[in-house]
Amino acid sequence: MHFEILINDNYLNLIQGTELAPVDNKTVLSLANDFEDEKWRRRKFNSFVWDNIALTALTVQEREKLAGKSDSTLREAAMNLRLTDKEDDKGKGSELAEIVLYGIMHHHYKALPIVPKIFYKQNVQDNAKGADSVHIVIEGNDAFSLWFGEAKFYNSIEDARLASIVKSVGNSLLTEKLKKENSIITNMAEVDRLVENKALAAKIKLALSPDNSMDNIKPILHIPILLLHQCSITAGTKEMNDEYRAKLREQHLDRATAYFKKQIETLADKVSKYSSIKFHIILLPVPDRQELVDQFTKAVAFYKDNG
Repeated sequence: MHFEILINDNYLNLIQGTELAPVDNKTVLSLANDFEDEKWRRRKFNSFVWDNIALTALTVQEREKLAGKSDSTLREAAMNLRLTDKEDDKGKGSELAEIVLYGIMHHHYKALPIVPKIFYKQNVQDNAKGADSVHIVIEGNDAFSLWFGEAKFYNSIEDARLASIVKSVGNSLLTEKLKKENSIITNMAEVDRLVENKALAAKIKLALSPDNSMDNIKPILHIPILLLHQCSITAGTKEMNDEYRAKLREQHLDRATAYFKKQIETLADKVSKYSSIKFHIILLPVPDRQELVDQFTKAVAFYKDNG
């Protein structure tokens, strides 16, 4: 994994004796970038973004066609990115988070980018419709799990943010939204291209067909939520040491608890088969959100202008 893993465990193993329920279907992944010359490694973070941009901005066919042509790949990927002159940079930040989520899904969860969401936006200036990421994880020779992710890039992850996050997750779990995502998967060639086991590929498409009840899908459904966030602890740190790690673990576990509590209160009684779905919170802190968004925007503009 490109970043250091601080927490990677089931929530029940992290908070024993919790009164929250159900939490046996929830996990926490806490990540951290490191430091060099007493500075947070921006270049390393930015490299991760651009190394993984093709996973969501290009189809597998395009990625294969451009294999070994890194510069051409970046230019083609950048052409599908959103870039506006609006003062509100919400769109730019969310797209950056989507790319980071695709990278984490690929490297940590070994997931297949079954729908490159940025590529399939209806309009290059719009947010990707539906889930921010759509992946499949192969579970052995004849089984799979389905991952519909959400990606956020916030300047704060305090309690005030939680309601909107939970609302976004709840909207993604509406039956019509889930069926729409499934139909996108089955109508694309990505499954056949990415899943080498042809019998399993056929099984995936059959399971995701509109004739199959979503009740049968929810036991294999995973909802990862990436919270890429500005962090005062990270901004005030100069080296990757045990004190910094301990502070981040404490903060991230506190935020995971608050998020899961809010999610249970809001969704547990509203989402059918809620306890069958697996929920994951992924936290990655940065020192300065605006600086990273500005750097990303300038890089996208460069590749667009020289495409």
